Amino acid sequence: MNKKLTSFAAVALATTMVMGSVAPVYAKKQKEVKLTEAGTYPIVPEGEELTLTCFTLTMPNVENFATNDFTKYLEDLTGVHIEWVTAGRDDWQEKLNMMLSSGDYPDMLLGLSPDLAKFGVKEQIIVPLDEYLNEETMPNYMKMYGDKLDISRETDGQIYSLIAENDCFHCSYGRKMWINTKYLEEMGVEKPTTTEEFMEVCKKYKEFKPNGIAVLGSAPGKGWYSEFENFLMGSFLLPPSKSYTLDLNDKTVVTNDGKVVCAAEDDRYREFLKYANALYEEGALYDGNFTQTAEQMKAIINQPDAPVLAFTEGTVSDVIDSASNPELYAQYETLAPLKGPDGTQLTTHFKYASLSDGNFSITDTCKNPEAALRWADYFYSELGDLTSQFGADEGKDWVLNPEGKFGLNGEPAKYEILNPYSVETQNHDWQDLGIRVATSEYRLGSAVEQDVDVKTGEGLEKLLYESTERDYVPYGQTEENSDLDVLPRLKLTSEETSDVSTIAVEVEKLINESSTAFIIGTKDIENDKDWEGFKDSLEKAGLADLLKVYQTAYDRQMK
Repeated sequence: MNKKLTSFAAVALATTMVMGSVAPVYAKKQKEVKLTEAGTYPIVPEGEELTLTCFTLTMPNVENFATNDFTKYLEDLTGVHIEWVTAGRDDWQEKLNMMLSSGDYPDMLLGLSPDLAKFGVKEQIIVPLDEYLNEETMPNYMKMYGDKLDISRETDGQIYSLIAENDCFHCSYGRKMWINTKYLEEMGVEKPTTTEEFMEVCKKYKEFKPNGIAVLGSAPGKGWYSEFENFLMGSFLLPPSKSYTLDLNDKTVVTNDGKVVCAAEDDRYREFLKYANALYEEGALYDGNFTQTAEQMKAIINQPDAPVLAFTEGTVSDVIDSASNPELYAQYETLAPLKGPDGTQLTTHFKYASLSDGNFSITDTCKNPEAALRWADYFYSELGDLTSQFGADEGKDWVLNPEGKFGLNGEPAKYEILNPYSVETQNHDWQDLGIRVATSEYRLGSAVEQDVDVKTGEGLEKLLYESTERDYVPYGQTEENSDLDVLPRLKLTSEETSDVSTIAVEVEKLINESSTAFIIGTKDIENDKDWEGFKDSLEKAGLADLLKVYQTAYDRQMK
């Protein structure tokens, strides 16, 4: 599966330079280099030299950017030599902020999301790119995103970063529940389709396997769409998407008429909590669901007695290995959202998730910004993503338009990957690092065997595609089936972020802790006083101020 590498442990590889001794590198004077004609390669004429410094992420499956085969290919193509400064996924933000605050930082920032409100709009360390975003300097980029530039504009109306895209079909409906069909058959029941049927199946399972777990999930933020609450919530109202604005699960949504609200204050959220509490009282919900990680889920599911009826996770492959446990892997199938008491049946369509900005920026130390942007423009070419992710050797790493092959969508394949994605350390390509430019058409155009067995590891991508199309796409939010929608990635000013970041953390904590208390019964969800007390605590924590800032940002962007 080619989703973002969020399931990897964030291992920080050694940085190219030690933080305390980087000044000589960044302080090195660049000369302005005369470039070749725009839209051609190489960028730097023969006989000229241009070295740019670049900060980016590393992951365990990419050995070394400096010696990587694709890096060498890109240098030969463009004539631009890169000196790399790297950090792992667990500490890149801290290291980047330290560099930018210290005054010693590289020319380019690649494949990450810096604080553009602070270091761009406010401090102008990261510089605006508007004058270079034209068809002459960046023909590939403008062809793809020339009509979408507004999504990358900051609060001052200027653009400080490039857009990237990873339009993963099954990720855009990522909240999935997987249910053991073998157990359903042995109990003599069908897949449940309503909250009432689900309750009865869970009760029957506890009789069938008294020591088993009917519903397994993880705590918020501890897995990839593995919180059980957000799946079951869709039977009552739209489960929100994560707030990318402040990197929180704060349950903010927007009504169809443009009002930003908190779903946790909605009376329908109370009805969801009542249902979840009833499941808990029946013994269907595992106590560890409120604290454990996806890795702990995995250990439970793979116990010798296979104790789990249903679990929530973006993909079955994250918790069951098809090679080492093929029989168990084949037993689980997706369960569509359950129809609630009033007919609500929703799953969240993360319609803003595929496009993101912040993926490439230039700092004020860069003396050749046009060269830097022309270097980045390669990633937006027809072969840019293909070569960076899988290697640049046609016929060895990939072939175009393979005869007789078809993509996941059943259309003639646009390409076939011969050097597949690897979780093992290699030094041939960049895997998922750098700038991803993968449209839906591009991703679905990858050749796949049409008769592949979806119950095997080889059939995972087809399994996810078919399951998503069948069980989740029909229930994504629309104006017809939901009065709520997900928020886009909101752009706050540095001052707005400072004003509400503490409030947002407190609100998230209150929602998570109180929701758990209502579900397990330490607070009485049937008691009006307890419910009103919960809403009062949100207001005292500053929820109204948080929503006001979000509303201002939403109106600024969308109206």
